[in-house]
Amino acid sequence: MLMPIGECLQTTSSRKRICAIGQRENRYVRDVNHQVTKALVERYPKGTLFVVEDLTGVRQATEKVHVKNRYVSVSWAFYQFRQFLEYKAQLYGHKVIVVSPKYTSQTCPKCGHVDKRNRNKKTHTFTCVNCSYQSNDDRIGAMNLYRKGIEYISDTVTVKV
Repeated sequence: MLMPIGECLQTTSSRKRICAIGQRENRYVRDVNHQVTKALVERYPKGTLFVVEDLTGVRQATEKVHVKNRYVSVSWAFYQFRQFLEYKAQLYGHKVIVVSPKYTSQTCPKCGHVDKRNRNKKTHTFTCVNCSYQSNDDRIGAMNLYRKGIEYISDTVTVKV
């Protein structure tokens, strides 16, 4: 006789199995975060500036994401990655700054125009409605983070002088 799914999850063995799977995933994510952050800090010369987005609250933002895509967008440990990068960067003489993610994928790096219509999430494309500049939306986000890093460096050099 088959039991309803709700009843199956109430057995001790099913709870232990789900817990074990969750722990395995946590160890995997932690290991990947360690490997990626170590590779980053070892690859670049001393004094490199890493610019990362502040993804605090990204899980609450997934309420607007389709259920089938929700797991991918909330399952990665962004904060853990940032913590690993910050402490390893300090050990290697690098710096990490955290910037707001607002409009990083909607701002045209060529003309500076910000518009929600610039980005098509379904096709991962960016087309500026103002100047018609086109590229991949993730590339646009990276270009805008790079620009924020340059602005940070310019501001700190200006303050020191």
